[in-house]
Amino acid sequence: MNWDELIAGIDAVGAGGASDETVTGVEYDSRRVRPGAVFVAMKGGSTDGNRYVDKAIAAGALGIVTDSAPTFDHLLVFQPGLPVLEVEHGRRALAAASAAFFGHPERRLAVTGITGTNGKTTTAFLIEALLNQAARTTVLVGTIEYHVAGEVRPSVHTTPESRDLFELMAEGVSRGATELVTEVSSHALDQGRAAGVQFDVAVFTNFTRDHLDYHGSMENYFAAKRLLFDGTVYPAPRIAVINAHDARAEELIAAARKAGAEIRAYGMGAGDWRAANMRLTPGGAEFDLQTPHGSACVASHLAGEVNVLNLLAALAAADARGVPFADLVEVIPRLRPVPGRFQPVDAGQPFTVIVDYAHTDDALRNLTALARQMVTQSGGRVITVFGCGGDRDRTKRPRMGRAAGAGSDFVVATSDNPRSEDPLAILAEIEPGLKASGVRYTIEPDRAAAIGIALKEAAAGDIVLIAGKGHEREQIVAGTTIPFDDAEIAHAALSQLGYSGAR
Repeated sequence: MNWDELIAGIDAVGAGGASDETVTGVEYDSRRVRPGAVFVAMKGGSTDGNRYVDKAIAAGALGIVTDSAPTFDHLLVFQPGLPVLEVEHGRRALAAASAAFFGHPERRLAVTGITGTNGKTTTAFLIEALLNQAARTTVLVGTIEYHVAGEVRPSVHTTPESRDLFELMAEGVSRGATELVTEVSSHALDQGRAAGVQFDVAVFTNFTRDHLDYHGSMENYFAAKRLLFDGTVYPAPRIAVINAHDARAEELIAAARKAGAEIRAYGMGAGDWRAANMRLTPGGAEFDLQTPHGSACVASHLAGEVNVLNLLAALAAADARGVPFADLVEVIPRLRPVPGRFQPVDAGQPFTVIVDYAHTDDALRNLTALARQMVTQSGGRVITVFGCGGDRDRTKRPRMGRAAGAGSDFVVATSDNPRSEDPLAILAEIEPGLKASGVRYTIEPDRAAAIGIALKEAAAGDIVLIAGKGHEREQIVAGTTIPFDDAEIAHAALSQLGYSGAR
C-alpha cells in the first residue's frame, strides 16, 4: 500500500507532496514511528500530536496527516516534497487510515458496543461468553483486559485509539474471529475514538453521575453516551438494547428509533427481555426469564439485581446476534462472575469478603444494597472500605461518602488512586457525606491498613466490601505507580488474622 492508496478514504481540506513508497505503518504516537510509517498528528485532550511532527519526520515518517498544518509548516523546508494531508478531524482521519492499512477488518466483524456508567465490563464479558458458547470466535476490548480469539492481553484503555482497535480487529480476523465485543466509554465517543466502526448492536446499561471532571455537566455526559445510538456522529446501530429502568431510557429509545435502530428493552418485570420472580440464592440468583421467544426458569451464579440486569442486557444482545434462545438458556448456569466484579476472597474466614470495582455513588448504593440482602438472614453487618480517585470529579466525593454510609454499618474511608492529590484532602471531601449518613466510620489513608482495619472488625456472618479498584493491580500515589491488588492485600491481612484456607 502506498500513500495515495492509504489516504483515498480520508476527507481532506488540503494536500501536498507525493510518494509511491510502501507505507509500513500508521501511528499517532511519534515514539512509535519507524521508517516508512505515516504519522497522524492530531489534537488530543491532554496533548497535541502536532507538536511532535519534527520527531516523526526525524524517525523516518513517509508522510504526515494533520489537523493543524500551520503549526509546523516551517519543518517542511527541511523535507521538501514530504506528503502532507490536511484534515479537519484528526481522529476520523486516523480511523480511516488505520482501517485502510489493516485491510478493513471492520467489514468482516459484527460489532457489539456497550456503553453506560456502570456494568459495561460485566455485560461485555457475558456477551462474549454467550457468543463463544455458540461457537463464535471473538475479539473483546474493555477495561480489564483484551481478548483476541481466546488470547488474553492486558488492557491499555477501556476503548483504545482507533489505530490500536483496528490492529486488534485485524489480528482477530486473521485468527478466524467474526465478532467484536467492545466497551465504549463516553470519553471515546466524545473524542471520536470509535470512528470508522459500524456497530451492529449497541447496549446501554445505565446512566448515573460520573466523569464530570471531563464532561463538565450531566447533559454533556449523556450527550456523549447518546452518540452511540442517535446516528448524528456514528452510524446508528441495527439494534439498540436499552435498560428500561433508566431515567433517560425513553429519550434514548426515541433517539435510536428516529435514527432507524430496532429497539430491545430489558428490565426487572419490564421490557422485551425481563426477569420476574427473582430470588437471591447463596450462589447467585434465580428468576423467570421472559422473552419474545418464550420463558424459562433460570439460575445464575451472578449475585444481585444489578447483575441480573447485566445478564438480561447480554442475553438480549446475544439474541440480536443470532444466538438461539435455547442455547442462551442452556449456558446461563455456566456463566461466572467477572474478575474484580463482586469477587469473593476466601481464606476460610467465617465472614464474607468481596472485592468490587464500585467507584460511583450509584454503584456503591447497589453494592451495599446487595450486601444488606445477603446478611439479612444471618443478622450480620455490612462493613465497607472505599475511597475516591484523585484528579477526578470532586463533586462525587461527598455523594460517595453518603452512599457508603447509608448502606453500611461501619465504613473505613481510605485512598483509591490519589494520583497527584493529597490523600487527606480527598478524604476531607468524602467525610461530610459520611457524617451526614450517621454511620460509624474511621479514616485511614493507607489502603492496605484500611483493609486490615475492616477485616479485623468483621465477625461471623458479616460482609466486608472492598470497593473502588476491583480488578486493578496498581495504585497511583504522588504520580508513582506501585503494585497493589485489593484481593491479594485482603488475603495477606486474613492470613495475619489466622485464616489461611482456600483461595
